[in-house]
Amino acid sequence: MTRLVSTTRLVDGRGLAAGGGFTWWHEGAGFAASGVAARVRTGTGPDRLAKAAAEVAAVLDGIEGEDPLGLPGTGPIAVGAVPFLDSAEGELIVPALVVGRTEDGRAWVTEVSPAEPGGPGGPGGPGAAAAIRGPEPTSFVVESDGGRLAWTGAVGRALARIAAGEFDKVVLARRVAVWGDQPFHLPAVVDRLRRSHPSCFTFACAGFVGASPELLLRRRGRWAWSRPMAGTVERGGSRAEDKRLVSELRASPKERDEHRLVVEDVQARLEAVCAEVFVRGPEPIGLSSVTHLATTVTGRLEGAAPPSALELAGALHPTPAVGGEPREAALRAIAELEGFERGHYAGPVGWVDRRGDGDWAVALRCAALDGRRAVLTAGAGIVAGSDPEAEWTETQAKLEPMLRALVRV
Repeated sequence: MTRLVSTTRLVDGRGLAAGGGFTWWHEGAGFAASGVAARVRTGTGPDRLAKAAAEVAAVLDGIEGEDPLGLPGTGPIAVGAVPFLDSAEGELIVPALVVGRTEDGRAWVTEVSPAEPGGPGGPGGPGAAAAIRGPEPTSFVVESDGGRLAWTGAVGRALARIAAGEFDKVVLARRVAVWGDQPFHLPAVVDRLRRSHPSCFTFACAGFVGASPELLLRRRGRWAWSRPMAGTVERGGSRAEDKRLVSELRASPKERDEHRLVVEDVQARLEAVCAEVFVRGPEPIGLSSVTHLATTVTGRLEGAAPPSALELAGALHPTPAVGGEPREAALRAIAELEGFERGHYAGPVGWVDRRGDGDWAVALRCAALDGRRAVLTAGAGIVAGSDPEAEWTETQAKLEPMLRALVRV
């Protein structure tokens, strides 16, 4: 095995910007990564991320070099976006170069050598191609897969199966393709998302880009956090209307029941590995186009060697916020009713460091960019009492942030 050495140091943070490899930003802090020092395949099966976490830990522990900063995310890390389905194999990357900024404004660089030629951000990799700035598209065509009639039929079939007792909730998604007259420029899209959605987790990974509001799992030492979201209403046209809509959201039995299913699942899964778990919520979280109900679930990890952020993310994914309840029945329904494979949509995306700390978000408000084509995906939770038209409107609102980042006129 090639010997890897890492060097971490503080640097002048002026000019720090998103790169073309893997990028991660949240509330002004984050990093841009490029190059490949090592790769870890996630494999397939329900324990794929537990196995990948063990392999990632072995790779990171084997990298020589000191990390004088010792902050979350400094030193060698592994990054990536994992496919939604456990039948699809994914890949995590140990970047050769990471340039980051902490919440208090300090900037750092971590270099891991040797880097693999041709990796993301290196010569010939997707990062290199993405970094070449050409003219951005100014003319667009938007196509919706299936359309409203297909969506109404899928929701109707889901409601019939809920009524028959097959499952309590299923999250159905739909896709929209946007074609530009020029290739989309990923760093420009990332920059617009960062500026317009600073409270979200803005990410980019080999052409897959988004700004997710939902924290799947954060670990810092012996503490772990998750902030599941379920229950949604569009933003109002005025402050008074917005306040009324939020009040209706909080009072709605249907929205509260949808939210409860998610929180109970996350709480139970964290209780399996934590000495104690605390639940705070729900509370309304206002975003640019919608307001969600969100609950923060905090756990104190137990054991001499607590699971890493990646392993914990694997234990939680997919939550009922993006899959359904019960999990397996809902996943079968998704495969039968959606009519397409989700790819990385609604899968875990994020990073883990050598200490096991890390952040993993649910890949939402996202798009897969491929030259002049961008494929956007958005979903809605279907429970007893769901209305197909209302759920269609909800998906429209969830598609809006990415559409705004892509379509410039």
